[in-house]
This record gives sequence, C-alpha cells and structure tokens, in this order.
Amino acid sequence: MPRERGEKVVATNRKARHDYLIEDTYEAGIVLSGTEVKSLRQGRASLVDGYAFIDGGEIWLDAVHIPEYTEGTWNNHAPRRKRKLLMHKQEIVKISHKTKEGGYTLIPLSLYFKDGRAKVELAVAKGKREYDKRQALRERQDKREAERAMASRRNLGE
Repeated sequence: MPRERGEKVVATNRKARHDYLIEDTYEAGIVLSGTEVKSLRQGRASLVDGYAFIDGGEIWLDAVHIPEYTEGTWNNHAPRRKRKLLMHKQEIVKISHKTKEGGYTLIPLSLYFKDGRAKVELAVAKGKREYDKRQALRERQDKREAERAMASRRNLGE
C-alpha cells in the first residue's frame, strides 16, 4: 500500500482570524492515541475553544474536541483531553519568550494530515478589541464595494 501524500485538512478555526491578530505561525506534530487518529481520518474535530500552553519545556494543546470513535470499544479516548505537541526545543523557547511578553496567546488555526501524519498549525496571536474587529470588517466591506464598482465600470466600457 503506498504511503499517503499531500495535505488533508480536518478542521480549521475560522473564528481565530477574526478574534486575534496573528503574529507568527508554527507547525507541530500531535501525540494521539489510535482511536483519535481514526476519528480525525473521518474528518471529525473542532478547534473552536482550543488553546496551547507551555508547561515544563513542553508544549500542550488543550480543549480541542476530537469526538470518540464510533467503532471504538472500552479503550476509546476522552474527547477533550490535553494532547502533547511535538516541536523543536528552539521553537518552544522562542514561543515561550513571545507569550511571556504579555498579551500573546497560542491558538490552533488548523488541524490536518501531512503525508499521513497529524499536524496542527499554531499561531502566536494577540486578542483584538471589539473596535478592531469592527474596523477590520469595515475595511473588508469597503474593499469589496470598490472592487464591485471597478468591475461594473470595466463591464460598461466593453
């Protein structure tokens, strides 16, 4: 059987880009049990409340919901358990300094399979205030309206 190739996205945290200002992104492997992998391969996971933290020089992912595997038996996993992330020590130290700076947090942006291995994309992010969110929405809406106006002018000229 050939090995898997490419990337298969399981879950994305779309709300994170709205609620946070993303500074840096990192890719990390995840330590999973067998039934968690099977559940992910079915495309079932939620990153909505998830966050990551550093404890004792190790990085952990918490509050990410991977539902129980339906075909599993008594040895099924807990849906919202802490999961260890696999990263290089230098990256963990770098992230640690950034989060201790104040106002920064670690949030998962997406969960995916890359060449058959489960990975998570982590972001070092700063929370947006309510007026920042409104400003971003307003800018996006203005840009969309300008593009529509330019497109309609181009269509009239033809």
